Amino acid sequence: MDTLQALTKCFKAMAPDVRRATVYLSPKLVVSLCRRHKYHKRNTREDLVAKIGVPNYLETRFIAKCRAAGEPFPIKKVQLKTWPAGKKAI
Repeated sequence: MDTLQALTKCFKAMAPDVRRATVYLSPKLVVSLCRRHKYHKRNTREDLVAKIGVPNYLETRFIAKCRAAGEPFPIKKVQLKTWPAGKKAI
């Protein structure tokens, strides 16, 4: 899988409640797509930031866990991170 296919895979995985979608191509190459603003009805802006390159600290820890589990690269599933849950009224 090349980087363009991985970026397309990230874009298809982005739902309104997803903040970041990451595809792991190799232990040294990661493609991720991140949303800058949380989705709500009044906000019509959709800003997405694409990153292709070396994994950050949390992604490196995830790669180490995948290697320990014997997962082959590229990892088939897209890793999704959602927005943090808001405070609930009492």
